[in-house]
Amino acid sequence: MLYVLHGRHTALIRRTSLNLDFDLVEQAKEVLHTSGTTDTVHRALEEVVRREALRRLAEWDLGGLTLEDLEEMRRPRFFDEVD
Repeated sequence: MLYVLHGRHTALIRRTSLNLDFDLVEQAKEVLHTSGTTDTVHRALEEVVRREALRRLAEWDLGGLTLEDLEEMRRPRFFDEVD
């Protein structure tokens, strides 16, 4: 087993055997702009996790907030110093 720092997280990496459809792997390489099989599989797994996170985020009830409300919340604020 090997622990690898991946982004802000440490991942446990271990060798495994997989039966892969290499035509599908080649198609995924083109879509994901990856080169190796391992890189392609990792990127595809990351994409599945990212899409699920976005799906869950889209389900959040924001209590009627509009895009304008969000823009106002993001607006920088400047406060005068108090003596």
